[in-house]
Amino acid sequence: MAKQTLPGLKTGSGLLPKVVAALVALALLAIVVKHPADAATWAKSIASGIGAIIDGIATFVRQLSA
Repeated sequence: MAKQTLPGLKTGSGLLPKVVAALVALALLAIVVKHPADAATWAKSIASGIGAIIDGIATFVRQLSA
């Protein structure tokens, strides 16, 4: 029986993508540990930006249906 995989995730990827992902994760962890207040501010800014994008898309769709 074939192994089930999640869409968008490769199970047999090479070493380089795994190393890059690990380095990115370590960098984010270091930022959170060394500068927690800045990391929280960045996270809030990103969340509010995503919320603004979603609101804009919803407004656009409502304008199309009117």
